[in-house]
Amino acid sequence: MRKWLGWMIPHKLKYRLFAGFALVILLPFSILNLYNYEKIESLVQQKISEQSHEQLDNLHQSLEDQLSIAFKTLIFLEQDSEVRRILQNPDEHTILDNKERMEDKFKGLNNSFFLYNPSVYFTLLDQDGHIYTSYQPKVPLDYDTITSDRSFLALKNSGTSYVWTSNDENYVSRDVTRSPTLLSLYAKLRDRNNNTYGLARISIDFSYWFQSVLQKSESDQLYFIMTRQGEVIARSNSDSWLSDEVVREVSREASNGYWTDRSSESLINYSYLPSLDWYMVNRIPLQLLFGEIESLKRHYFVTFYAITAMFIAIAFMIAYTFTRPLSRLQVKMKEAVGKDLRIRLPEENHKGEILDLTRTFNAMMVDMNRLVQQLRIEERQKDAVHFQMLLAQMNPHFLLNTLNTLKWIGLRNGNEETVEICLSLGKLLETSLNSDVDLILLRDEMELTRAFLYIQQVRYGNVFDVEFSYDEELLYALVPKLSLQPLIDNAIRHGIGNMTEGGRIQIRMFRNAANPDRLTLEVEDNGVGMEQSKNNREQGRQRPSIGLQNIRERLRLLFKDKAELEVISLEQGTLCQIHLPVLLSEPYANETLGNNDH
Repeated sequence: MRKWLGWMIPHKLKYRLFAGFALVILLPFSILNLYNYEKIESLVQQKISEQSHEQLDNLHQSLEDQLSIAFKTLIFLEQDSEVRRILQNPDEHTILDNKERMEDKFKGLNNSFFLYNPSVYFTLLDQDGHIYTSYQPKVPLDYDTITSDRSFLALKNSGTSYVWTSNDENYVSRDVTRSPTLLSLYAKLRDRNNNTYGLARISIDFSYWFQSVLQKSESDQLYFIMTRQGEVIARSNSDSWLSDEVVREVSREASNGYWTDRSSESLINYSYLPSLDWYMVNRIPLQLLFGEIESLKRHYFVTFYAITAMFIAIAFMIAYTFTRPLSRLQVKMKEAVGKDLRIRLPEENHKGEILDLTRTFNAMMVDMNRLVQQLRIEERQKDAVHFQMLLAQMNPHFLLNTLNTLKWIGLRNGNEETVEICLSLGKLLETSLNSDVDLILLRDEMELTRAFLYIQQVRYGNVFDVEFSYDEELLYALVPKLSLQPLIDNAIRHGIGNMTEGGRIQIRMFRNAANPDRLTLEVEDNGVGMEQSKNNREQGRQRPSIGLQNIRERLRLLFKDKAELEVISLEQGTLCQIHLPVLLSEPYANETLGNNDH
C-alpha cells in the first residue's frame, strides 16, 4: 500500500503544490457544487411531487363526488313514489307509457345531479321482467341475461343493498360512448318494509369524466387510472403508456408516493383510491422539471472549468516562482558535498523569504565548516585520551601481579591471613577492571561484599559483626556492580569505625511489599549517626566521601528515574537503601564472577 502511495504522490515540489491545490480546493469545491445541485434537484422534485399530489387528490375528490352523486340518485329513485309505483304495479299503465315516464325521471336526474357529466346511465328492473334504461343499448336487453349478470349475482349473494363494479363491461351503444368499461353501482330497491321491489344499475362513464376534468391540465403531463392488478383503464392521452417497471413499482403497495422512472426519464406520482382499489398516476418528464436547471448547470460548470484552468496556470506559475530558487539551492547543496562545504549562494538577486533562506544557507555553511573543524579537533583529543586510558590500565595490572606475588610469599611463609587479604583484594580489583559489565548477579555482588568485609575485619580487628538477610529467589537478580561496598565502607568509616566493641552491620535484600517489582538493598549500622559523623568530619577536616554520590550517578545512568539511593538517620546509626527494578536472570551452572552479559 505504501509503495503504491509512493508512486501516486509526486516528488517534485511544484507538482505537489498543484496536487495540493487540486485536492484541497478544486476537488472539494466540485464535490460541494455537485452535492448542492443534487440537493436542488431533489427539492424541486419533492415540490413538484407535492403539487402533483394535490392535483391527484383533486381528481380523487372529484371521482368521490361522482360516486356520492350516484348514491344520491339511487336514494332518489328508491324514494320516488312514481318510480316505486311503476316498478311495483307495471300493469296500471301501458309499457310505452311506463317507459316514457321513466325516461322523464332519468332526464331529470341527469339535469339535477350530473349537469357537468351527462355520461351516467340508468338501468331499472322490476320483478315482472320489465327493463327501463336511459340509454340506447348495443343489443336488445334480455331480462334473464341481465339478472344473471355476475354483478347482480354478487349483489344477491353478498347480503348487502349495493355493490360497486369498477370494470363493468360497456353495454351502451358505441354511438353514445366508446369507453371499454364503466364504473357501475348495483343496488336493490326496497320499500319501507325493507322488501325488494326492483333492481338498479347506475353506470358512470369514468373515461369521459377523466377526459373532461383534465382538459385544463398541463399538456406535457400525462394522467392514468390503473387498477391494483396493473391494468391501465383510463389515460389522458390515447398514445401515452406506462412501462412494466412503473406498473410493478406503483402496484407494489396500496399507498401514495412518487418514484423516478429512469427508462422514460419521468417523475411518477401516484395516489391510491381504497374505495375502488385504483391508482391515480401522474407522469411528468424530467426534462420539464430540470430543463432550466440543466442549462444553468452546464453554463456554471463551463465557467467553473474555465476559471479552474486559469487557476491551474497561475498555480504553476506560483509554484515555479517558489521552486526555482529552491532548485538552485538544491544544486548548490549537492555541490557543497564535493567542495567540503566551502560554497556560498549569491544574495543579490533575491528578496523577502528567499533572501532570508539564502542568508540562512550561507550561515549554515559557515557553521558547519566550524563544526567540522571542531569535530576533527575533538577526534584528535579522543585519540589522545584513549591512549592515556590504555596506559592507565597497565597500573592495576601491575598491582594485580604484585598481589599475586605477595600471595605466593604468604603461602611459602604459612601466613594465611596475608593470602586471604590478597585474594579478596584481587577479586575487587579484577571486577573493577571489567568495564564491559555494569550489572552482575546479586549472588556475585554478595561474594564481592564478603571479600571487602574480610579486608575491613582484618583492618579493624573484628570489632563489628555483619548479618546478611535475603530471599533465595533474589540470588539471580541483577544489581549494579560494586553497589554495596561503598555503603558498607561509609557505615564503617563514619559509623562504627571508632567503636571498640558492639558494632553491627545488617545487610538486607528483599522485594518491596507495596510494589513487588521493586528490589530494595539495605545497609544499616548502629554507629554514631549522621549528625555526629558530620561534626567529626568538620573537626578533623576529612575529605568528604564520594561513594554515595558515585552510586547515585550510576543508578541514574543505568535506570534513569526508576532507581534511587535513600539515606535515613536513625535514633542510633544510619540506614542506607537502594531501590531499583527487579531484574531476574536465568541461573547458569558454569557462571564465573563478573562474566554476566545480561
